[in-house]
Amino acid sequence: MPILQTMNLDQGFGGRNILSDINLSIEPNEVFVIIGPTGSGKTTLIRLLDMLDRPTGGQLVFFGTDVTFSRPLRLAARRRIAYVQQKPLVFTMSVFDNVACGLRWRQEKKEVITEKVESVLRLVGMLDYRERSAKTLSGGETQRVAVARALVTEPEVLLLDEPTANLDPISVTKIEEVLGHVIDAKRTTLVMATHDMSQGQRLADRIGVMVAGRLVQIGKPHEIFMSPETREVAEFVGMDNILPGIVTGKDGDLATISVHNSTIEAVTSYPDGEMVLSLIRPEDITLTVTPAASSARNTFKGNIVQMVSLKPLIRIEIDCGFPLLVLITQRSSDGMGLSIGKTVYCNVKASAVSIIKRWTY
Repeated sequence: MPILQTMNLDQGFGGRNILSDINLSIEPNEVFVIIGPTGSGKTTLIRLLDMLDRPTGGQLVFFGTDVTFSRPLRLAARRRIAYVQQKPLVFTMSVFDNVACGLRWRQEKKEVITEKVESVLRLVGMLDYRERSAKTLSGGETQRVAVARALVTEPEVLLLDEPTANLDPISVTKIEEVLGHVIDAKRTTLVMATHDMSQGQRLADRIGVMVAGRLVQIGKPHEIFMSPETREVAEFVGMDNILPGIVTGKDGDLATISVHNSTIEAVTSYPDGEMVLSLIRPEDITLTVTPAASSARNTFKGNIVQMVSLKPLIRIEIDCGFPLLVLITQRSSDGMGLSIGKTVYCNVKASAVSIIKRWTY
Protein backbone atom coordinates (compact mmCIF):
# COMPACT_ATOMS: atom_id res chain seq x y z
CA MET A 1 0.00 0.00 0.00
CA PRO A 2 1.35 3.48 -0.85
CA ILE A 3 2.31 5.53 2.19
CA LEU A 4 1.28 8.82 0.56
CA GLN A 5 -1.01 9.52 -2.38
CA THR A 6 -2.30 12.68 -3.97
CA MET A 7 -5.22 12.62 -6.37
CA ASN A 8 -5.92 15.61 -8.61
CA LEU A 9 -4.40 17.86 -5.96
CA ASP A 10 -4.73 21.61 -6.58
CA GLN A 11 -3.51 24.61 -4.63
CA GLY A 12 -4.11 28.28 -5.21
CA PHE A 13 -3.55 31.60 -3.47
CA GLY A 14 -5.19 34.93 -4.24
CA GLY A 15 -7.06 33.56 -7.22
CA ARG A 16 -3.86 32.17 -8.79
CA ASN A 17 -3.19 28.45 -9.30
CA ILE A 18 0.10 27.31 -7.74
CA LEU A 19 -0.37 23.56 -8.21
CA SER A 20 -2.64 21.83 -10.71
CA ASP A 21 -3.78 18.20 -10.92
CA ILE A 22 -0.95 16.61 -8.92
CA ASN A 23 -1.21 12.81 -8.98
CA LEU A 24 1.48 11.07 -6.97
CA SER A 25 1.92 7.74 -5.21
CA ILE A 26 4.86 7.17 -2.85
CA GLU A 27 5.74 3.71 -1.55
CA PRO A 28 7.09 2.89 1.95
CA ASN A 29 10.91 3.26 2.20
CA GLU A 30 11.07 4.97 -1.19
CA VAL A 31 13.30 7.97 -1.87
CA PHE A 32 11.25 10.31 -4.04
CA VAL A 33 12.93 13.51 -5.22
CA ILE A 34 11.03 16.47 -6.66
CA ILE A 35 13.09 18.64 -9.01
CA GLY A 36 12.13 21.74 -10.91
CA PRO A 37 13.04 25.37 -11.48
CA THR A 38 12.55 28.05 -8.83
CA GLY A 39 8.87 28.93 -8.50
CA SER A 40 7.63 25.65 -9.96
CA GLY A 41 5.69 24.72 -6.80
CA LYS A 42 8.05 22.28 -5.06
CA THR A 43 7.77 23.89 -1.61
CA THR A 44 4.00 24.24 -1.94
CA LEU A 45 3.71 20.51 -2.64
CA ILE A 46 5.99 19.57 0.28
CA ARG A 47 3.85 21.71 2.62
CA LEU A 48 0.70 19.97 1.40
CA LEU A 49 2.29 16.55 1.95
CA ASP A 50 3.17 17.65 5.48
CA MET A 51 -0.44 18.83 5.93
CA LEU A 52 0.69 22.29 7.01
CA ASP A 53 -1.66 23.70 4.35
CA ARG A 54 -4.93 22.44 2.97
CA PRO A 55 -5.37 22.05 -0.79
CA THR A 56 -8.03 23.95 -2.73
CA GLY A 57 -8.95 20.76 -4.56
CA GLY A 58 -8.24 17.06 -4.79
CA GLN A 59 -7.35 14.48 -2.14
CA LEU A 60 -4.43 13.58 0.10
CA VAL A 61 -4.35 9.97 1.28
CA PHE A 62 -2.06 8.67 4.05
CA PHE A 63 -1.82 4.87 4.43
CA GLY A 64 -5.11 4.42 2.59
CA THR A 65 -7.05 7.01 4.63
CA ASP A 66 -8.27 10.27 3.11
CA VAL A 67 -6.89 12.95 5.45
CA THR A 68 -7.56 15.94 3.20
CA PHE A 69 -10.02 17.86 5.37
CA SER A 70 -10.32 15.95 8.66
CA ARG A 71 -8.44 17.85 11.37
CA PRO A 72 -8.14 14.85 13.76
CA LEU A 73 -6.89 12.57 10.99
CA ARG A 74 -4.40 15.19 9.79
CA LEU A 75 -3.03 15.70 13.31
CA ALA A 76 -2.66 11.95 13.81
CA ALA A 77 -0.89 11.59 10.45
CA ARG A 78 1.45 14.51 11.14
CA ARG A 79 2.78 12.77 14.24
CA ARG A 80 4.17 10.14 11.87
CA ILE A 81 5.79 12.71 9.54
CA ALA A 82 8.80 15.03 10.01
CA TYR A 83 9.60 18.09 7.93
CA VAL A 84 12.96 19.85 7.45
CA GLN A 85 12.65 23.30 5.94
CA GLN A 86 15.14 24.97 3.61
CA LYS A 87 16.06 27.47 6.34
CA PRO A 88 15.34 25.63 9.60
CA LEU A 89 14.92 27.49 12.86
CA VAL A 90 16.77 26.43 15.97
CA PHE A 91 15.78 27.35 19.50
CA THR A 92 18.01 29.36 21.85
CA MET A 93 19.22 26.31 23.71
CA SER A 94 21.83 23.61 23.36
CA VAL A 95 22.09 21.28 20.39
CA PHE A 96 20.99 18.40 22.65
CA ASP A 97 17.91 20.26 23.84
CA ASN A 98 16.98 21.30 20.31
CA VAL A 99 16.99 17.70 19.16
CA ALA A 100 15.22 16.48 22.31
CA CYS A 101 12.24 18.86 21.95
CA GLY A 102 10.00 16.49 20.01
CA LEU A 103 10.59 13.64 22.44
CA ARG A 104 9.88 15.86 25.45
CA TRP A 105 6.66 17.08 23.89
CA ARG A 106 5.71 13.41 23.55
CA GLN A 107 6.61 12.89 27.22
CA GLU A 108 9.26 10.25 26.65
CA LYS A 109 11.27 9.10 29.67
CA LYS A 110 14.52 10.95 30.38
CA GLU A 111 16.76 7.92 29.79
CA VAL A 112 14.98 7.18 26.48
CA ILE A 113 15.45 10.79 25.39
CA THR A 114 19.18 10.69 26.20
CA GLU A 115 19.69 7.43 24.33
CA LYS A 116 17.76 8.51 21.22
CA VAL A 117 19.22 12.02 21.03
CA GLU A 118 22.80 10.81 21.39
CA SER A 119 22.20 8.10 18.79
CA VAL A 120 20.85 10.52 16.19
CA LEU A 121 23.52 13.16 16.93
CA ARG A 122 26.12 10.47 16.35
CA LEU A 123 24.42 9.63 13.04
CA VAL A 124 24.64 13.23 11.80
CA GLY A 125 28.17 13.74 13.15
CA MET A 126 27.15 16.31 15.79
CA LEU A 127 27.57 14.41 19.06
CA ASP A 128 30.59 16.50 20.06
CA TYR A 129 28.41 19.61 19.70
CA ARG A 130 25.71 18.44 22.11
CA GLU A 131 26.41 21.17 24.70
CA ARG A 132 26.95 23.96 22.16
CA SER A 133 24.33 26.67 21.76
CA ALA A 134 22.50 25.91 18.52
CA LYS A 135 22.54 29.62 17.68
CA THR A 136 26.35 29.53 17.27
CA LEU A 137 26.35 26.87 14.54
CA SER A 138 27.21 27.33 10.89
CA GLY A 139 24.57 26.86 8.19
CA GLY A 140 25.63 23.30 7.47
CA GLU A 141 25.77 22.39 11.16
CA THR A 142 22.33 23.92 11.72
CA GLN A 143 20.93 21.84 8.88
CA ARG A 144 22.38 18.66 10.37
CA VAL A 145 20.80 19.50 13.72
CA ALA A 146 17.47 20.06 11.94
CA VAL A 147 17.76 16.64 10.29
CA ALA A 148 18.61 15.07 13.66
CA ARG A 149 15.61 16.78 15.27
CA ALA A 150 13.39 15.36 12.53
CA LEU A 151 14.82 11.84 12.76
CA VAL A 152 14.78 11.50 16.55
CA THR A 153 11.01 10.95 16.63
CA GLU A 154 11.48 8.04 14.17
CA PRO A 155 9.07 9.33 11.52
CA GLU A 156 7.65 7.06 8.86
CA VAL A 157 7.98 9.90 6.34
CA LEU A 158 10.77 12.50 6.23
CA LEU A 159 10.06 15.55 4.07
CA LEU A 160 12.97 17.80 3.10
CA ASP A 161 12.72 21.10 1.28
CA GLU A 162 15.99 22.05 -0.44
CA PRO A 163 18.08 20.61 2.43
CA THR A 164 21.42 21.71 0.94
CA ALA A 165 20.47 25.02 -0.67
CA ASN A 166 23.01 27.79 -0.05
CA LEU A 167 25.44 25.46 1.75
CA ASP A 168 29.14 25.16 0.97
CA PRO A 169 30.30 22.00 -0.87
CA ILE A 170 31.69 20.37 2.30
CA SER A 171 28.39 20.86 4.14
CA VAL A 172 26.46 19.53 1.14
CA THR A 173 28.59 16.38 1.17
CA LYS A 174 28.01 15.88 4.91
CA ILE A 175 24.23 16.32 4.57
CA GLU A 176 24.17 13.84 1.69
CA GLU A 177 26.19 11.37 3.78
CA VAL A 178 23.61 11.69 6.57
CA LEU A 179 20.76 11.13 4.14
CA GLY A 180 22.65 8.17 2.70
CA HIS A 181 22.79 6.58 6.17
CA VAL A 182 19.05 7.17 6.60
CA ILE A 183 18.34 5.65 3.18
CA ASP A 184 20.52 2.61 3.87
CA ALA A 185 18.71 1.96 7.15
CA LYS A 186 15.44 1.71 5.15
CA ARG A 187 13.32 2.77 8.09
CA THR A 188 12.02 6.04 6.66
CA THR A 189 10.37 7.15 3.45
CA LEU A 190 12.11 10.25 2.07
CA VAL A 191 10.46 12.91 -0.05
CA MET A 192 12.84 15.71 -0.98
CA ALA A 193 12.51 18.85 -3.07
CA THR A 194 15.71 20.14 -4.65
CA HIS A 195 16.92 22.24 -7.55
CA ASP A 196 20.17 20.23 -7.55
CA MET A 197 19.63 17.71 -10.34
CA SER A 198 22.82 15.77 -9.69
CA GLN A 199 21.76 15.36 -6.06
CA GLY A 200 18.47 13.95 -7.26
CA GLN A 201 20.30 11.47 -9.47
CA ARG A 202 22.52 10.35 -6.59
CA LEU A 203 19.82 9.82 -3.99
CA ALA A 204 16.50 9.09 -5.67
CA ASP A 205 14.67 5.87 -6.39
CA ARG A 206 12.28 7.96 -8.48
CA ILE A 207 12.18 11.59 -9.56
CA GLY A 208 9.25 13.87 -10.30
CA VAL A 209 9.84 16.94 -12.46
CA MET A 210 7.71 19.99 -11.65
CA VAL A 211 7.23 22.79 -14.16
CA ALA A 212 4.79 25.66 -13.61
CA GLY A 213 2.88 23.84 -10.87
CA ARG A 214 2.50 20.53 -12.69
CA LEU A 215 4.25 17.19 -12.34
CA VAL A 216 5.19 16.75 -15.98
CA GLN A 217 7.18 13.49 -15.68
CA ILE A 218 7.79 10.84 -13.04
CA GLY A 219 10.34 8.08 -13.45
CA LYS A 220 13.61 6.53 -12.40
CA PRO A 221 16.62 8.88 -12.57
CA HIS A 222 17.97 7.39 -15.82
CA GLU A 223 14.53 7.75 -17.44
CA ILE A 224 14.27 11.42 -16.48
CA PHE A 225 17.79 12.39 -17.53
CA MET A 226 18.26 10.12 -20.56
CA SER A 227 14.70 9.88 -21.93
CA PRO A 228 12.76 13.05 -21.10
CA GLU A 229 9.19 12.81 -22.35
CA THR A 230 8.55 16.48 -23.07
CA ARG A 231 10.50 19.44 -24.35
CA GLU A 232 10.15 21.30 -21.05
CA VAL A 233 11.69 18.37 -19.15
CA ALA A 234 14.46 18.04 -21.74
CA GLU A 235 15.36 21.72 -21.40
CA PHE A 236 15.34 21.59 -17.61
CA VAL A 237 17.60 18.52 -17.32
CA GLY A 238 20.19 19.94 -19.71
CA MET A 239 19.34 18.50 -23.11
CA ASP A 240 20.59 21.68 -24.77
CA ASN A 241 20.55 20.24 -28.29
CA ILE A 242 16.88 19.86 -29.27
CA LEU A 243 16.63 19.29 -33.01
CA PRO A 244 13.29 19.06 -34.86
CA GLY A 245 13.11 16.45 -37.63
CA ILE A 246 11.17 13.63 -39.24
CA VAL A 247 11.77 9.88 -39.29
CA THR A 248 12.65 8.96 -42.89
CA GLY A 249 13.81 5.36 -42.55
CA LYS A 250 13.83 2.38 -40.18
CA ASP A 251 16.04 -0.69 -39.76
CA GLY A 252 14.44 -2.40 -36.79
CA ASP A 253 14.62 0.16 -33.97
CA LEU A 254 17.45 2.09 -35.65
CA ALA A 255 15.91 5.13 -37.32
CA THR A 256 17.20 7.67 -39.80
CA ILE A 257 15.93 11.15 -38.97
CA SER A 258 16.08 14.09 -41.34
CA VAL A 259 17.31 17.19 -39.52
CA HIS A 260 18.15 20.50 -41.24
CA ASN A 261 19.29 18.95 -44.56
CA SER A 262 21.30 16.37 -42.65
CA THR A 263 20.47 13.02 -41.04
CA ILE A 264 20.77 11.60 -37.54
CA GLU A 265 20.68 7.91 -36.67
CA ALA A 266 19.03 7.05 -33.36
CA VAL A 267 17.27 4.21 -31.60
CA THR A 268 13.50 4.75 -31.48
CA SER A 269 10.23 2.91 -31.93
CA TYR A 270 8.61 5.83 -33.77
CA PRO A 271 7.60 4.90 -37.36
CA ASP A 272 8.44 6.44 -40.72
CA GLY A 273 6.93 9.87 -41.17
CA GLU A 274 6.77 10.69 -37.45
CA MET A 275 7.59 14.29 -36.55
CA VAL A 276 10.14 14.09 -33.72
CA LEU A 277 12.67 15.99 -31.65
CA SER A 278 16.20 14.60 -31.39
CA LEU A 279 17.76 15.34 -27.99
CA ILE A 280 21.54 15.27 -27.46
CA ARG A 281 23.43 16.16 -24.32
CA PRO A 282 26.43 18.46 -24.92
CA GLU A 283 28.68 16.11 -22.92
CA ASP A 284 27.71 13.15 -25.16
CA ILE A 285 29.30 14.74 -28.23
CA THR A 286 32.95 13.94 -28.97
CA LEU A 287 34.98 16.52 -30.90
CA THR A 288 37.84 15.77 -33.30
CA VAL A 289 39.72 17.97 -35.74
CA THR A 290 39.85 15.21 -38.38
CA PRO A 291 37.24 12.59 -39.35
CA ALA A 292 37.36 9.97 -36.58
CA ALA A 293 37.31 6.20 -36.99
CA SER A 294 34.91 5.36 -34.17
CA SER A 295 31.73 3.47 -33.36
CA ALA A 296 29.70 6.68 -33.47
CA ARG A 297 26.86 6.43 -35.99
CA ASN A 298 26.66 10.20 -36.41
CA THR A 299 29.42 12.58 -37.54
CA PHE A 300 28.74 16.21 -38.38
CA LYS A 301 31.29 18.62 -39.85
CA GLY A 302 31.05 22.20 -38.65
CA ASN A 303 32.78 25.41 -37.66
CA ILE A 304 33.16 26.78 -34.14
CA VAL A 305 31.16 29.99 -33.71
CA GLN A 306 31.43 30.52 -29.94
CA MET A 307 33.52 29.31 -27.00
CA VAL A 308 32.64 30.00 -23.35
CA SER A 309 34.95 28.95 -20.52
CA LEU A 310 33.27 27.18 -17.59
CA LYS A 311 36.52 26.09 -15.97
CA PRO A 312 37.56 23.32 -15.96
CA LEU A 313 35.11 22.81 -18.87
CA ILE A 314 34.48 24.78 -22.01
CA ARG A 315 31.14 25.15 -23.81
CA ILE A 316 31.44 25.29 -27.58
CA GLU A 317 28.77 26.24 -30.14
CA ILE A 318 29.29 24.69 -33.57
CA ASP A 319 27.50 25.48 -36.84
CA CYS A 320 26.90 22.15 -38.62
CA GLY A 321 24.15 23.54 -40.83
CA PHE A 322 22.25 23.44 -37.55
CA PRO A 323 23.59 24.54 -34.14
CA LEU A 324 25.20 22.03 -31.78
CA LEU A 325 26.40 22.77 -28.24
CA VAL A 326 29.34 20.68 -27.02
CA LEU A 327 30.88 20.45 -23.55
CA ILE A 328 34.50 19.30 -23.25
CA THR A 329 37.39 19.90 -20.86
CA GLN A 330 39.61 22.93 -21.23
CA ARG A 331 42.56 20.53 -21.50
CA SER A 332 40.98 18.74 -24.49
CA SER A 333 40.26 22.06 -26.16
CA ASP A 334 43.82 23.26 -25.67
CA GLY A 335 45.20 19.93 -26.93
CA MET A 336 43.25 20.26 -30.19
CA GLY A 337 44.05 23.95 -30.55
CA LEU A 338 40.39 24.88 -30.80
CA SER A 339 39.44 28.46 -31.66
CA ILE A 340 36.52 30.34 -33.20
CA GLY A 341 36.26 29.58 -36.92
CA LYS A 342 38.12 26.24 -36.71
CA THR A 343 36.59 23.26 -38.54
CA VAL A 344 35.77 20.30 -36.29
CA TYR A 345 33.85 17.01 -36.42
CA CYS A 346 31.07 16.25 -33.92
CA ASN A 347 30.66 12.53 -33.22
CA VAL A 348 27.58 11.12 -31.50
CA LYS A 349 26.57 7.51 -30.86
CA ALA A 350 23.05 6.55 -31.91
CA SER A 351 22.39 5.35 -28.36
CA ALA A 352 23.17 8.85 -27.02
CA VAL A 353 20.33 10.44 -29.00
CA SER A 354 16.92 10.51 -27.27
CA ILE A 355 13.80 10.87 -29.41
CA ILE A 356 10.47 12.37 -28.36
CA LYS A 357 7.40 13.27 -30.39
CA ARG A 358 7.70 16.71 -31.90
CA TRP A 359 4.31 17.88 -30.71
CA THR A 360 5.18 17.10 -27.04
CA TYR A 361 5.79 20.41 -25.23
